[in-house]
Amino acid sequence: MSLKIVLDTNVCLDLFAFHDPRWTPIMNALADKSLHAITRDDCREEWLAVLHYPHLPVDDQNRGAIVASFDEFISVQNFPAKQLRLPICTDKDDQKFLEISRDAEVAVLVSKDKALLKLARKTKALGLFSIETPEQFVTRLVANPQGL
Repeated sequence: MSLKIVLDTNVCLDLFAFHDPRWTPIMNALADKSLHAITRDDCREEWLAVLHYPHLPVDDQNRGAIVASFDEFISVQNFPAKQLRLPICTDKDDQKFLEISRDAEVAVLVSKDKALLKLARKTKALGLFSIETPEQFVTRLVANPQGL
């Protein structure tokens, strides 16, 4: 059975646009299906918008391949909202990552966003999901690939 996770937009950029070698274990686990990354429509729309930011090394030549890679490894699903109250993220744009993590009942939200990472203790205390940096997640993944 694969572990359900949510990846925030910055982590997706590292994986699919920058091909950051530090996160190769995540890509490998997505490829072998031991990880199941989930998002929802509005998160994917944000992803597509970000790929047009002028400061990123993304252009018409490589954008299609980046989107195709994202779509290959990230499952877009829309789950009914659960009534469980979530902590409020100070960055309103990132609240959706908490919501999808709760509604999809994922184990881990992998994020580089400081506002989300500050909520890690709260979501854990509520018995919901972990919020981890990619570094933390990769360390656990490499140490125990079968038992995350």
